Amino acid sequence: MLSSIFAFLFYLATAIFAVGLTYRIRLYAKTPAPLKIPTTPAPVTSAGVVGRMAREVVLFESLFKANKWTWLCGWIFHAAMLLVVLRHLRYFTEPVWLWVTWLQWIGIYAGFAMLAGLAGLWLRRFTVDRVRYISAPSDHLMLLLLIAITATGLMMKYVAHTDIVALKAFALGLIYLDPQPLPADPLLLVHLGLVLVLMIIFPFSKLLHAPGVFFSPGRNQVDNPREKRHLASWVTESDTKNRRKAGSQ
Repeated sequence: MLSSIFAFLFYLATAIFAVGLTYRIRLYAKTPAPLKIPTTPAPVTSAGVVGRMAREVVLFESLFKANKWTWLCGWIFHAAMLLVVLRHLRYFTEPVWLWVTWLQWIGIYAGFAMLAGLAGLWLRRFTVDRVRYISAPSDHLMLLLLIAITATGLMMKYVAHTDIVALKAFALGLIYLDPQPLPADPLLLVHLGLVLVLMIIFPFSKLLHAPGVFFSPGRNQVDNPREKRHLASWVTESDTKNRRKAGSQ
């Protein structure tokens, strides 16, 4: 019964995550950018924009220029989270890919780095006046959720071990639509429950800055206002309709 409930919840959470994320990305893509507003100094070529976006996504370039301590905590958290997520691929692959096997040892330490980065980001919301002023309850709850997920994951590794073989069988069963028994360890159930909550609220939270950065006009626009006139798509469509209307008359 417990396995069936969690299997259903994972399918439901995955559907909400996929549909919600697709809808929000589509909304971002359709939102017009009527002004040419790249944050200067900005690249003047498309290749330069690609390079700028790559530095923003990988190195958090603008955050580094703004605040070094926030950048350090944020970059450590995101880099460690990537390693932790890649490490978890061992539960969804059989046989386990070789490069995933190589990541196992560093993925363990990445869990502690992820926790440290989150703690630094949360501490910042209490100690920095201007950040504390604009912090909403949802900001604190989101950080608390991520910390709880990380902490329970580390506790399963070092405090209360779970049946990894049975857990992997359950994960593979979800992929093949053949759910298997899930270990009834309380810590595991809390960990998975928190992950389910994160998946469900992700498309409706500030965590959407992950895909949203690619649609930021200040980052993805070429700084060429003198060389090329910028027209939003809705302006172009309206102009085309007016021309057709004038021609028919």
